[in-house]
Formats: sequence, C-alpha cells, structure tokens
Amino acid sequence: MPFARISLLKGKSPDYLGALSGGLHQALVEAFDVPQDDRFQVIHQLALGELIFDRHYLGGPRSDDFVLIQITAGRLRSTAVKQAFYRRLVTLLAEAPGLRPADVMVIISTTHADEWSFGGGEAQMVAASDARAEVGHAQRS
Repeated sequence: MPFARISLLKGKSPDYLGALSGGLHQALVEAFDVPQDDRFQVIHQLALGELIFDRHYLGGPRSDDFVLIQITAGRLRSTAVKQAFYRRLVTLLAEAPGLRPADVMVIISTTHADEWSFGGGEAQMVAASDARAEVGHAQRS
C-alpha cells in the first residue's frame, strides 16, 4: 500500500509523465510486493529553482531530468527487496521515459497500519492486519 510522490522540473509531456508513473508502479509490483491495483501517486512538477539538488553528491552526474521519488510504505521490506526494487526501477525508467539511472533518487519511509485511511473514516489496514493475525493464531493452535 505505498504512496508515491514524484518530484521533477516542469516541462515534461503527459506521455513522459505517464511512462514515469507506469514504470514506478511496474517496479513496485514486480520487486516491492505491491498488488497490481494498489496505485496511489502524486506528481509534482516544479519550476526551475524549486527543486534543489546536488548534481554530484553520492552519485551523478545529475541532469535537469532529475527525479525525486518519495515512497511511503505500509510495512518494512528487507534491504535485499529494496535493492532489487531500486535496480528494477532504474531499468524500467531507462526504457521509458528514457531516464538515466543517475537521475533517479528514491527515499522509502514506512508507517504503521493504523496510519492509513483509504476512505470512509476507517483504518482499513488495521482490520486486514487483525484478520491476518487471527488466521495465523488459528493455524498455530
């Protein structure tokens, strides 16, 4: 149940943005254990001077095509899963929309199930988590 914020400089076409969004989602599904229909993203296009980044820090060189992807995930993933996700993501984004791997930065944060409401004033993931715990307890008993 990740939520992604994608930040980049203004000026990209709707097709470019669609490829960026699609590649991110495909990588999440393939390498981050996300269901196909679990897609929540916001794309922020910023004016020159509103997206500040070092062109060489721990990577680079970065160009004006630099993209910052912030993912808020509902559960922890192992380092191996995260690394596989990063690799799959840059591969897909190189294919379309044509981003260089050095221009892709990712930050992953995790939260608890009770910190998500998908609507209706309910914390749906708490109920799902409680149901999984009950099944696990019943299987161990």
